[in-house]
Amino acid sequence: MVEILHYLNRFQKVTLDKWERQAMSDFEGRDYTYADVASQIVTMNLAFEAAGLEKGDKIAICGKNSAHWGMAFLSTAVYDAVAVPILYDFTPDAILDLCNHSDSSLLFTDVRTFTKLDLTRASQLKAIVNIDDFTCLWARKEDIRKAINGAGTMFGQKYPEGLRKEDVHFGKDFLDSIEVINYTSGTTGSPKGIMLTGRNLSTNIQFAIETIKVTYDDNSISMLPLAHMYGMTFEYLYTLCGGSHIYFVSRTPSPSMLMAVFSQVKPYILITVPLVMEKIIKGKVIPTLEKPAVKVITKIPVINKLFYKMVGRKVLAALGGRVREIPIGGAPLNRQVEETMRKIGLPYAVGYGMTECAPLVAYIPYNMAALGSCGRAMAKYGEVRIDSYVPDKVPGEIQVRGTNVMAGYYKNPEANAAAFTKDGWLRTGDLGVMDKDGNIFIKGRSKCMILSSNGQNIYPEEIEHLVNNLPCINESVVVGRNHILAAIVSLNQDAVKGLPEGQTIDTVMKRNLETINKALPAYSQISKFEILEGGFVHTPKQSIKRTLYN
Repeated sequence: MVEILHYLNRFQKVTLDKWERQAMSDFEGRDYTYADVASQIVTMNLAFEAAGLEKGDKIAICGKNSAHWGMAFLSTAVYDAVAVPILYDFTPDAILDLCNHSDSSLLFTDVRTFTKLDLTRASQLKAIVNIDDFTCLWARKEDIRKAINGAGTMFGQKYPEGLRKEDVHFGKDFLDSIEVINYTSGTTGSPKGIMLTGRNLSTNIQFAIETIKVTYDDNSISMLPLAHMYGMTFEYLYTLCGGSHIYFVSRTPSPSMLMAVFSQVKPYILITVPLVMEKIIKGKVIPTLEKPAVKVITKIPVINKLFYKMVGRKVLAALGGRVREIPIGGAPLNRQVEETMRKIGLPYAVGYGMTECAPLVAYIPYNMAALGSCGRAMAKYGEVRIDSYVPDKVPGEIQVRGTNVMAGYYKNPEANAAAFTKDGWLRTGDLGVMDKDGNIFIKGRSKCMILSSNGQNIYPEEIEHLVNNLPCINESVVVGRNHILAAIVSLNQDAVKGLPEGQTIDTVMKRNLETINKALPAYSQISKFEILEGGFVHTPKQSIKRTLYN
Protein backbone atom coordinates (compact mmCIF):
# COMPACT_ATOMS: atom_id res chain seq x y z
CA MET A 1 0.00 0.00 0.00
CA VAL A 2 1.26 3.48 -0.88
CA GLU A 3 2.23 5.58 2.14
CA ILE A 4 -0.28 8.37 2.68
CA LEU A 5 0.32 11.45 4.81
CA HIS A 6 -2.71 12.66 6.76
CA TYR A 7 -3.86 15.99 5.37
CA LEU A 8 -3.77 17.57 8.85
CA ASN A 9 -0.02 16.92 8.96
CA ARG A 10 0.29 18.85 5.71
CA PHE A 11 -1.90 21.61 7.11
CA GLN A 12 0.23 21.84 10.26
CA LYS A 13 3.46 22.16 8.24
CA VAL A 14 1.97 24.88 6.04
CA THR A 15 0.62 26.70 9.11
CA LEU A 16 4.05 26.79 10.75
CA ASP A 17 5.76 27.78 7.48
CA LYS A 18 3.32 30.59 6.65
CA TRP A 19 2.37 31.65 10.18
CA GLU A 20 1.90 35.38 9.51
CA ARG A 21 0.84 35.03 5.86
CA GLN A 22 -2.72 34.96 4.55
CA ALA A 23 -4.55 31.62 4.62
CA MET A 24 -8.21 32.48 3.96
CA SER A 25 -10.23 35.50 2.91
CA ASP A 26 -13.89 36.14 2.32
CA PHE A 27 -13.94 37.83 -1.08
CA GLU A 28 -14.27 41.58 -0.42
CA GLY A 29 -14.39 40.69 3.30
CA ARG A 30 -12.09 39.81 6.18
CA ASP A 31 -8.65 38.21 5.83
CA TYR A 32 -7.23 35.52 8.11
CA THR A 33 -3.59 34.50 8.51
CA TYR A 34 -2.57 30.93 9.22
CA ALA A 35 -1.94 32.07 12.80
CA ASP A 36 -5.52 33.41 12.97
CA VAL A 37 -6.91 30.11 11.70
CA ALA A 38 -4.81 28.12 14.16
CA SER A 39 -5.99 30.30 17.06
CA GLN A 40 -9.62 29.84 16.07
CA ILE A 41 -9.21 26.06 15.84
CA VAL A 42 -7.74 25.93 19.33
CA THR A 43 -10.48 28.24 20.66
CA MET A 44 -13.24 26.05 19.21
CA ASN A 45 -11.58 22.92 20.57
CA LEU A 46 -11.66 24.47 24.04
CA ALA A 47 -15.38 25.19 23.51
CA PHE A 48 -16.06 21.60 22.37
CA GLU A 49 -14.30 20.17 25.40
CA ALA A 50 -16.02 22.49 27.88
CA ALA A 51 -19.40 21.74 26.27
CA GLY A 52 -18.89 18.03 26.88
CA LEU A 53 -18.32 16.91 23.28
CA GLU A 54 -16.32 13.72 22.95
CA LYS A 55 -13.95 12.42 20.31
CA GLY A 56 -16.00 10.84 17.54
CA ASP A 57 -19.06 13.03 18.15
CA LYS A 58 -20.79 14.34 15.03
CA ILE A 59 -20.74 18.08 14.24
CA ALA A 60 -22.97 19.34 11.41
CA ILE A 61 -21.99 22.37 9.33
CA CYS A 62 -24.59 24.17 7.22
CA GLY A 63 -23.62 27.55 5.80
CA LYS A 64 -22.50 29.47 2.76
CA ASN A 65 -18.92 29.24 1.57
CA SER A 66 -16.80 31.29 3.96
CA ALA A 67 -13.57 31.30 5.93
CA HIS A 68 -15.63 30.53 9.03
CA TRP A 69 -17.07 27.42 7.33
CA GLY A 70 -13.50 26.34 6.66
CA MET A 71 -12.47 26.98 10.27
CA ALA A 72 -15.50 25.11 11.64
CA PHE A 73 -14.51 22.09 9.54
CA LEU A 74 -10.86 22.17 10.62
CA SER A 75 -11.83 22.62 14.27
CA THR A 76 -13.97 19.49 13.99
CA ALA A 77 -11.22 17.49 12.29
CA VAL A 78 -8.51 18.50 14.76
CA TYR A 79 -10.80 17.61 17.69
CA ASP A 80 -11.20 14.07 16.27
CA ALA A 81 -14.92 14.66 15.81
CA VAL A 82 -16.84 13.78 12.63
CA ALA A 83 -17.89 16.59 10.29
CA VAL A 84 -21.37 16.38 8.74
CA PRO A 85 -21.50 18.95 5.91
CA ILE A 86 -25.07 19.85 4.93
CA LEU A 87 -25.97 21.78 1.79
CA TYR A 88 -27.09 25.31 2.58
CA ASP A 89 -29.93 24.96 0.04
CA PHE A 90 -31.63 22.16 1.96
CA THR A 91 -34.95 22.98 3.60
CA PRO A 92 -34.99 23.55 7.40
CA ASP A 93 -36.78 20.22 7.92
CA ALA A 94 -34.20 18.38 5.81
CA ILE A 95 -31.36 19.99 7.79
CA LEU A 96 -32.81 18.73 11.07
CA ASP A 97 -33.58 15.32 9.57
CA LEU A 98 -29.92 14.92 8.61
CA CYS A 99 -28.71 16.21 11.97
CA ASN A 100 -30.91 13.58 13.61
CA HIS A 101 -29.94 10.77 11.24
CA SER A 102 -26.23 11.50 11.69
CA ASP A 103 -26.61 11.77 15.50
CA SER A 104 -25.02 15.22 15.39
CA SER A 105 -24.41 16.83 18.77
CA LEU A 106 -23.75 20.33 17.45
CA LEU A 107 -24.76 22.37 14.41
CA PHE A 108 -22.92 25.32 12.89
CA THR A 109 -25.29 27.52 10.86
CA ASP A 110 -26.29 31.16 10.37
CA VAL A 111 -29.06 33.20 11.96
CA ARG A 112 -31.20 33.07 8.81
CA THR A 113 -31.33 29.28 8.88
CA PHE A 114 -31.58 29.05 12.66
CA THR A 115 -34.75 31.16 12.81
CA LYS A 116 -36.47 28.69 10.44
CA LEU A 117 -35.65 25.54 12.42
CA ASP A 118 -38.33 23.79 14.43
CA LEU A 119 -36.22 23.01 17.50
CA THR A 120 -38.81 20.59 18.86
CA ARG A 121 -37.54 18.24 16.13
CA ALA A 122 -33.88 18.62 17.16
CA SER A 123 -33.77 15.33 19.04
CA GLN A 124 -29.98 14.89 19.10
CA LEU A 125 -28.51 18.40 19.09
CA LYS A 126 -26.94 19.84 22.23
CA ALA A 127 -26.26 23.27 20.75
CA ILE A 128 -26.41 25.44 17.63
CA VAL A 129 -23.50 27.81 16.95
CA ASN A 130 -23.61 30.92 14.77
CA ILE A 131 -21.15 30.19 11.97
CA ASP A 132 -20.70 33.93 11.38
CA ASP A 133 -19.24 34.77 14.81
CA PHE A 134 -19.07 31.42 16.68
CA THR A 135 -21.48 32.51 19.42
CA CYS A 136 -24.14 30.16 20.77
CA LEU A 137 -27.58 30.59 19.17
CA TRP A 138 -29.27 27.85 21.18
CA ALA A 139 -28.26 25.27 23.76
CA ARG A 140 -30.12 22.47 25.47
CA LYS A 141 -28.40 23.34 28.75
CA GLU A 142 -27.17 26.69 30.06
CA ASP A 143 -23.71 25.37 30.93
CA ILE A 144 -23.21 24.41 27.27
CA ARG A 145 -24.13 27.94 26.18
CA LYS A 146 -21.65 29.36 28.70
CA ALA A 147 -18.94 26.99 27.52
CA ILE A 148 -19.32 28.05 23.89
CA ASN A 149 -19.61 31.77 24.59
CA GLY A 150 -16.74 31.63 27.09
CA ALA A 151 -14.27 29.99 24.72
CA GLY A 152 -12.48 33.26 24.00
CA THR A 153 -11.91 33.85 27.70
CA MET A 154 -10.62 30.30 28.16
CA PHE A 155 -8.22 30.83 25.25
CA GLY A 156 -6.92 34.06 26.79
CA GLN A 157 -6.33 32.36 30.13
CA LYS A 158 -4.50 29.40 28.59
CA TYR A 159 -2.50 31.45 26.10
CA PRO A 160 -2.04 34.91 27.68
CA GLU A 161 0.57 35.90 25.08
CA GLY A 162 -1.41 34.41 22.19
CA LEU A 163 -0.95 31.11 20.40
CA ARG A 164 2.65 30.31 19.50
CA LYS A 165 3.95 27.92 16.88
CA GLU A 166 5.05 25.44 19.52
CA ASP A 167 1.43 25.26 20.74
CA VAL A 168 0.19 23.88 17.42
CA HIS A 169 -0.41 20.12 17.43
CA PHE A 170 -2.85 19.43 14.59
CA GLY A 171 -1.22 16.41 12.95
CA LYS A 172 -2.61 12.86 12.94
CA ASP A 173 -1.08 9.46 12.36
CA PHE A 174 -4.24 7.35 12.32
CA LEU A 175 -5.91 7.43 8.91
CA ASP A 176 -8.78 4.98 9.22
CA SER A 177 -11.20 6.75 11.57
CA ILE A 178 -14.37 8.25 10.08
CA GLU A 179 -13.86 11.99 9.57
CA VAL A 180 -16.79 13.00 7.37
CA ILE A 181 -20.37 11.82 6.88
CA ASN A 182 -21.54 13.44 3.66
CA TYR A 183 -25.17 13.51 2.56
CA THR A 184 -25.75 14.23 -1.11
CA SER A 185 -29.52 14.32 -0.64
CA GLY A 186 -31.96 15.80 1.86
CA THR A 187 -34.26 12.79 1.78
CA THR A 188 -36.25 11.92 4.87
CA GLY A 189 -36.66 8.28 3.85
CA SER A 190 -33.45 6.23 4.00
CA PRO A 191 -30.69 8.81 3.52
CA LYS A 192 -27.22 7.83 2.35
CA GLY A 193 -24.68 9.28 4.75
CA ILE A 194 -21.39 8.48 3.06
CA MET A 195 -18.70 7.69 5.65
CA LEU A 196 -15.29 8.95 4.57
CA THR A 197 -12.07 8.28 6.46
CA GLY A 198 -8.92 10.32 6.89
CA ARG A 199 -7.33 7.95 4.39
CA ASN A 200 -10.02 8.69 1.78
CA LEU A 201 -9.60 12.45 2.12
CA SER A 202 -5.81 12.34 2.39
CA THR A 203 -5.55 10.12 -0.71
CA ASN A 204 -7.37 12.72 -2.80
CA ILE A 205 -5.34 15.60 -1.39
CA GLN A 206 -2.01 13.80 -1.80
CA PHE A 207 -2.85 12.86 -5.39
CA ALA A 208 -3.86 16.45 -6.17
CA ILE A 209 -0.68 17.94 -4.67
CA GLU A 210 1.44 15.48 -6.66
CA THR A 211 -0.51 16.05 -9.88
CA ILE A 212 -1.16 19.80 -9.83
CA LYS A 213 1.66 21.62 -8.08
CA VAL A 214 0.79 24.50 -5.77
CA THR A 215 3.18 27.04 -4.23
CA TYR A 216 3.04 29.24 -1.15
CA ASP A 217 2.61 32.28 -3.42
CA ASP A 218 -0.48 30.97 -5.22
CA ASN A 219 -4.05 32.22 -4.80
CA SER A 220 -7.21 30.15 -5.30
CA ILE A 221 -10.99 30.52 -5.24
CA SER A 222 -13.68 28.53 -3.41
CA MET A 223 -17.02 28.84 -5.25
CA LEU A 224 -18.38 25.28 -5.42
CA PRO A 225 -20.50 24.22 -2.42
CA LEU A 226 -18.23 23.23 0.47
CA ALA A 227 -20.83 20.68 1.57
CA HIS A 228 -20.06 18.72 -1.62
CA MET A 229 -16.87 16.69 -1.67
CA TYR A 230 -15.73 18.23 -4.98
CA GLY A 231 -15.70 21.72 -3.48
CA MET A 232 -14.52 20.63 -0.04
CA THR A 233 -11.66 18.40 -1.12
CA PHE A 234 -10.25 20.28 -4.09
CA GLU A 235 -11.22 23.94 -3.81
CA TYR A 236 -10.59 23.95 -0.06
CA LEU A 237 -8.51 21.19 1.57
CA TYR A 238 -6.08 20.54 -1.30
CA THR A 239 -5.38 24.21 -1.96
CA LEU A 240 -5.08 25.00 1.76
CA CYS A 241 -2.76 22.07 2.48
CA GLY A 242 -0.65 23.12 -0.50
CA GLY A 243 -0.19 26.58 0.99
CA SER A 244 -2.47 28.59 -1.28
CA HIS A 245 -4.32 31.70 -0.10
CA ILE A 246 -8.03 30.85 -0.54
CA TYR A 247 -10.72 33.41 -1.37
CA PHE A 248 -14.26 32.26 -0.53
CA VAL A 249 -17.16 33.43 -2.71
CA SER A 250 -20.34 33.07 -0.65
CA ARG A 251 -22.92 33.24 -3.44
CA THR A 252 -23.22 32.14 -7.04
CA PRO A 253 -21.54 35.00 -8.88
CA SER A 254 -22.95 36.75 -11.92
CA PRO A 255 -20.73 36.73 -15.03
CA SER A 256 -19.57 40.29 -14.29
CA MET A 257 -18.79 39.43 -10.67
CA LEU A 258 -16.99 36.29 -11.77
CA MET A 259 -14.68 38.36 -13.97
CA ALA A 260 -14.05 40.70 -11.02
CA VAL A 261 -13.15 37.75 -8.81
CA PHE A 262 -10.70 36.39 -11.40
CA SER A 263 -9.17 39.82 -11.95
CA GLN A 264 -8.57 40.49 -8.25
CA VAL A 265 -7.62 37.01 -7.04
CA LYS A 266 -5.60 35.86 -10.08
CA PRO A 267 -5.97 32.15 -9.19
CA TYR A 268 -3.40 29.56 -10.19
CA ILE A 269 -6.18 27.00 -10.72
CA LEU A 270 -9.81 27.11 -11.80
CA ILE A 271 -11.63 24.09 -10.37
CA THR A 272 -15.01 24.20 -12.01
CA VAL A 273 -18.01 22.48 -13.53
CA PRO A 274 -18.90 22.33 -17.23
CA LEU A 275 -21.59 25.00 -16.94
CA VAL A 276 -19.05 27.74 -16.16
CA MET A 277 -16.71 26.87 -19.03
CA GLU A 278 -19.62 26.35 -21.43
CA LYS A 279 -20.87 29.87 -20.67
CA ILE A 280 -17.42 31.33 -21.34
CA ILE A 281 -16.69 29.33 -24.50
CA LYS A 282 -20.21 29.41 -26.00
CA GLY A 283 -20.79 33.02 -24.99
CA LYS A 284 -17.48 34.55 -26.08
CA VAL A 285 -15.11 32.23 -27.93
CA ILE A 286 -17.26 30.25 -30.38
CA PRO A 287 -19.13 33.35 -31.69
CA THR A 288 -15.74 34.95 -32.38
CA LEU A 289 -14.41 31.90 -34.21
CA GLU A 290 -17.56 31.69 -36.36
CA LYS A 291 -17.31 35.21 -37.76
CA PRO A 292 -16.82 35.10 -41.56
CA ALA A 293 -13.51 36.99 -41.46
CA VAL A 294 -12.15 34.72 -38.75
CA LYS A 295 -13.15 31.61 -40.70
CA VAL A 296 -11.03 32.85 -43.61
CA ILE A 297 -8.03 33.47 -41.35
CA THR A 298 -8.27 30.09 -39.64
CA LYS A 299 -8.09 28.29 -42.99
CA ILE A 300 -4.55 29.59 -43.55
CA PRO A 301 -1.86 27.22 -42.20
CA VAL A 302 0.47 28.63 -39.53
CA ILE A 303 -1.65 31.78 -39.17
CA ASN A 304 -4.54 29.76 -37.80
CA LYS A 305 -2.36 28.32 -35.03
CA LEU A 306 -1.15 31.78 -34.07
CA PHE A 307 -4.71 33.07 -34.06
CA TYR A 308 -6.02 30.22 -31.89
CA LYS A 309 -3.11 30.75 -29.49
CA MET A 310 -3.95 34.45 -29.24
CA VAL A 311 -7.61 33.63 -28.43
CA GLY A 312 -6.47 31.18 -25.74
CA ARG A 313 -4.21 33.82 -24.17
CA LYS A 314 -7.12 36.26 -24.03
CA VAL A 315 -9.32 33.70 -22.26
CA LEU A 316 -6.58 32.99 -19.71
CA ALA A 317 -6.07 36.74 -19.22
CA ALA A 318 -9.80 37.07 -18.46
CA LEU A 319 -9.36 34.33 -15.84
CA GLY A 320 -6.74 36.43 -14.07
CA GLY A 321 -3.68 35.58 -16.15
CA ARG A 322 -2.12 33.00 -13.81
CA VAL A 323 -4.26 29.87 -14.32
CA ARG A 324 -2.03 26.84 -14.90
CA GLU A 325 -4.71 24.14 -14.96
CA ILE A 326 -8.50 23.98 -15.28
CA PRO A 327 -9.87 20.74 -13.75
CA ILE A 328 -13.48 20.19 -14.81
CA GLY A 329 -15.82 17.70 -13.18
CA GLY A 330 -19.30 17.05 -11.84
CA ALA A 331 -21.09 16.63 -15.18
CA PRO A 332 -20.36 15.74 -18.83
CA LEU A 333 -18.58 18.42 -20.87
CA ASN A 334 -20.12 19.52 -24.18
CA ARG A 335 -18.04 18.04 -27.02
CA GLN A 336 -18.01 21.25 -29.11
CA VAL A 337 -16.85 23.23 -26.08
CA GLU A 338 -14.10 20.72 -25.33
CA GLU A 339 -12.86 20.73 -28.93
CA THR A 340 -12.77 24.54 -28.89
CA MET A 341 -10.89 24.61 -25.58
CA ARG A 342 -8.33 22.20 -26.97
CA LYS A 343 -8.01 24.17 -30.20
CA ILE A 344 -7.21 27.43 -28.41
CA GLY A 345 -4.82 25.72 -26.01
CA LEU A 346 -6.59 26.02 -22.66
CA PRO A 347 -4.96 23.84 -19.97
CA TYR A 348 -8.15 21.97 -19.08
CA ALA A 349 -8.65 18.38 -17.97
CA VAL A 350 -11.92 16.53 -17.33
CA GLY A 351 -12.08 14.35 -14.22
CA TYR A 352 -14.57 11.82 -12.92
CA GLY A 353 -15.65 11.23 -9.37
CA MET A 354 -18.38 10.43 -6.90
CA THR A 355 -18.91 11.34 -3.27
CA GLU A 356 -18.21 7.72 -2.26
CA CYS A 357 -14.60 8.24 -3.43
CA ALA A 358 -14.08 11.55 -1.61
CA PRO A 359 -14.59 12.28 -4.59
CA LEU A 360 -11.97 11.45 -7.22
CA VAL A 361 -12.06 8.29 -9.33
CA ALA A 362 -10.15 9.40 -12.42
CA TYR A 363 -8.06 12.35 -13.61
CA ILE A 364 -5.03 13.04 -15.76
CA PRO A 365 -3.16 16.33 -16.39
CA TYR A 366 -4.33 18.39 -19.36
CA ASN A 367 -1.25 17.68 -21.48
CA MET A 368 -1.92 13.92 -21.31
CA ALA A 369 -5.72 13.84 -21.58
CA ALA A 370 -7.57 12.06 -24.40
CA LEU A 371 -10.36 14.01 -26.10
CA GLY A 372 -13.74 12.99 -24.72
CA SER A 373 -12.36 11.02 -21.80
CA CYS A 374 -12.61 11.75 -18.08
CA GLY A 375 -9.04 10.75 -17.34
CA ARG A 376 -7.47 7.61 -15.93
CA ALA A 377 -7.66 5.91 -12.53
CA MET A 378 -5.68 7.69 -9.80
CA ALA A 379 -2.12 6.46 -10.25
CA LYS A 380 -0.92 4.39 -7.25
CA TYR A 381 -4.06 5.08 -5.21
CA GLY A 382 -7.00 3.55 -7.04
CA GLU A 383 -8.07 1.10 -9.71
CA VAL A 384 -10.93 1.16 -12.19
CA ARG A 385 -12.41 -1.75 -14.11
CA ILE A 386 -15.25 -2.01 -16.60
CA ASP A 387 -17.72 -4.81 -15.97
CA SER A 388 -17.87 -5.83 -19.62
CA TYR A 389 -16.65 -8.78 -21.67
CA VAL A 390 -15.01 -6.27 -24.08
CA PRO A 391 -14.21 -3.27 -21.80
CA ASP A 392 -12.68 -1.13 -24.55
CA LYS A 393 -15.68 -1.46 -26.87
CA VAL A 394 -18.81 -2.63 -25.04
CA PRO A 395 -19.98 -0.33 -22.20
CA GLY A 396 -20.20 -1.86 -18.76
CA GLU A 397 -20.51 -0.60 -15.22
CA ILE A 398 -17.51 1.41 -13.99
CA GLN A 399 -16.25 -0.15 -10.75
CA VAL A 400 -13.62 1.20 -8.36
CA ARG A 401 -11.37 0.10 -5.52
CA GLY A 402 -8.53 1.82 -3.69
CA THR A 403 -7.67 4.04 -0.74
CA ASN A 404 -10.12 6.63 -2.05
CA VAL A 405 -13.18 4.38 -1.55
CA MET A 406 -15.57 5.07 1.36
CA ALA A 407 -16.01 3.02 4.50
CA GLY A 408 -19.75 2.63 3.76
CA TYR A 409 -23.11 4.28 4.38
CA TYR A 410 -24.01 5.41 7.90
CA LYS A 411 -26.76 3.29 9.45
CA ASN A 412 -27.80 1.91 6.06
CA PRO A 413 -26.85 -1.79 5.75
CA GLU A 414 -29.10 -2.28 2.71
CA ALA A 415 -27.26 0.42 0.77
CA ASN A 416 -23.91 -1.02 1.88
CA ALA A 417 -24.83 -4.46 0.62
CA ALA A 418 -25.82 -3.07 -2.78
CA ALA A 419 -22.80 -0.79 -3.13
CA PHE A 420 -20.05 -3.39 -3.49
CA THR A 421 -19.43 -6.44 -5.65
CA LYS A 422 -18.67 -9.80 -4.03
CA ASP A 423 -14.95 -9.25 -4.63
CA GLY A 424 -14.96 -5.79 -3.03
CA TRP A 425 -15.25 -3.30 -5.90
CA LEU A 426 -17.47 -0.22 -5.51
CA ARG A 427 -20.31 -0.08 -8.01
CA THR A 428 -20.56 3.44 -9.48
CA GLY A 429 -23.82 2.85 -11.36
CA ASP A 430 -22.23 4.57 -14.37
CA LEU A 431 -21.56 2.95 -17.73
CA GLY A 432 -18.36 3.39 -19.66
CA VAL A 433 -15.50 1.93 -21.68
CA MET A 434 -11.74 2.10 -21.11
CA ASP A 435 -9.10 2.09 -23.84
CA LYS A 436 -5.75 0.28 -23.74
CA ASP A 437 -4.07 3.34 -22.19
CA GLY A 438 -6.55 3.40 -19.32
CA ASN A 439 -8.55 6.42 -20.52
CA ILE A 440 -12.15 6.18 -19.29
CA PHE A 441 -15.06 7.26 -21.46
CA ILE A 442 -18.46 7.56 -19.76
CA LYS A 443 -21.33 6.36 -21.95
CA GLY A 444 -24.29 6.90 -19.66
CA ARG A 445 -25.76 6.48 -16.20
CA SER A 446 -27.51 3.38 -15.06
CA LYS A 447 -28.97 5.13 -12.04
CA CYS A 448 -31.95 7.42 -12.08
CA MET A 449 -29.95 10.25 -10.53
CA ILE A 450 -29.86 13.46 -12.53
CA LEU A 451 -26.55 15.36 -12.49
CA SER A 452 -27.27 19.06 -12.92
CA SER A 453 -25.10 21.26 -15.11
CA ASN A 454 -23.40 22.76 -12.05
CA GLY A 455 -22.56 19.39 -10.55
CA GLN A 456 -25.39 18.93 -8.03
CA ASN A 457 -26.83 15.45 -7.52
CA ILE A 458 -30.61 15.41 -8.00
CA TYR A 459 -32.68 12.39 -7.03
CA PRO A 460 -35.90 12.54 -9.07
CA GLU A 461 -37.85 10.07 -6.93
CA GLU A 462 -37.73 12.47 -4.00
CA ILE A 463 -39.15 15.31 -6.05
CA GLU A 464 -41.74 13.03 -7.65
CA HIS A 465 -42.99 11.99 -4.22
CA LEU A 466 -43.80 15.65 -3.51
CA VAL A 467 -45.21 16.32 -6.98
CA ASN A 468 -47.55 13.35 -6.78
CA ASN A 469 -49.18 14.85 -3.70
CA LEU A 470 -50.11 18.09 -5.45
CA PRO A 471 -53.72 18.81 -6.50
CA CYS A 472 -54.90 17.16 -9.74
CA ILE A 473 -51.66 15.21 -10.26
CA ASN A 474 -51.67 11.43 -10.48
CA GLU A 475 -48.10 10.40 -11.32
CA SER A 476 -44.92 12.12 -12.42
CA VAL A 477 -41.42 11.66 -13.81
CA VAL A 478 -38.80 14.37 -13.30
CA VAL A 479 -36.32 14.76 -16.16
CA GLY A 480 -33.51 17.06 -17.25
CA ARG A 481 -34.19 19.38 -20.17
CA ASN A 482 -31.19 21.46 -21.33
CA HIS A 483 -29.98 22.56 -17.88
CA ILE A 484 -33.50 22.77 -16.37
CA LEU A 485 -35.76 20.27 -14.63
CA ALA A 486 -39.20 19.44 -15.95
CA ALA A 487 -41.88 17.30 -14.34
CA ILE A 488 -43.88 15.18 -16.77
CA VAL A 489 -47.23 14.58 -15.09
CA SER A 490 -50.38 12.58 -15.68
CA LEU A 491 -53.56 14.15 -14.32
CA ASN A 492 -56.13 12.78 -11.93
CA GLN A 493 -59.15 13.22 -14.21
CA ASP A 494 -61.65 12.95 -11.38
CA ALA A 495 -59.95 15.80 -9.56
CA VAL A 496 -59.84 17.87 -12.75
CA LYS A 497 -63.57 17.34 -13.34
CA GLY A 498 -64.25 18.35 -9.75
CA LEU A 499 -62.53 21.72 -9.94
CA PRO A 500 -64.68 24.62 -8.66
CA GLU A 501 -66.30 26.84 -11.22
CA GLY A 502 -63.87 29.46 -12.51
CA GLN A 503 -60.76 27.36 -11.81
CA THR A 504 -58.81 25.88 -14.70
CA ILE A 505 -56.11 23.26 -14.79
CA ASP A 506 -53.68 26.01 -15.90
CA THR A 507 -54.23 28.02 -12.72
CA VAL A 508 -53.94 24.88 -10.59
CA MET A 509 -50.65 23.88 -12.24
CA LYS A 510 -49.26 27.38 -11.85
CA ARG A 511 -50.04 27.26 -8.14
CA ASN A 512 -48.60 23.72 -7.96
CA LEU A 513 -45.32 25.00 -9.42
CA GLU A 514 -45.07 27.68 -6.75
CA THR A 515 -45.90 25.17 -4.01
CA ILE A 516 -43.38 22.53 -5.06
CA ASN A 517 -40.51 24.99 -5.46
CA LYS A 518 -41.01 26.36 -1.96
CA ALA A 519 -40.23 22.87 -0.68
CA LEU A 520 -37.14 22.34 -2.83
CA PRO A 521 -33.58 23.75 -2.76
CA ALA A 522 -32.75 26.14 -5.59
CA TYR A 523 -30.70 23.67 -7.62
CA SER A 524 -33.52 21.08 -7.84
CA GLN A 525 -36.50 23.32 -8.48
CA ILE A 526 -38.92 22.52 -11.28
CA SER A 527 -39.01 24.93 -14.22
CA LYS A 528 -42.15 23.59 -15.85
CA PHE A 529 -44.82 20.90 -15.85
CA GLU A 530 -45.48 18.88 -18.99
CA ILE A 531 -48.91 17.27 -19.02
CA LEU A 532 -48.92 13.77 -20.51
CA GLU A 533 -52.19 12.84 -22.15
CA GLY A 534 -53.27 9.25 -21.63
CA GLY A 535 -50.97 8.47 -18.69
CA PHE A 536 -47.64 6.67 -18.36
CA VAL A 537 -46.65 3.25 -19.67
CA HIS A 538 -46.04 0.83 -16.79
CA THR A 539 -43.99 -2.31 -16.24
CA PRO A 540 -45.63 -5.56 -15.03
CA LYS A 541 -44.76 -4.43 -11.49
CA GLN A 542 -46.76 -1.25 -12.18
CA SER A 543 -43.76 1.06 -11.97
CA ILE A 544 -43.35 3.70 -14.67
CA LYS A 545 -41.09 2.77 -17.59
CA ARG A 546 -38.77 5.72 -16.98
CA THR A 547 -36.59 5.06 -20.01
CA LEU A 548 -39.46 6.10 -22.28
CA TYR A 549 -39.47 9.62 -20.85
CA ASN A 550 -35.81 10.56 -20.30
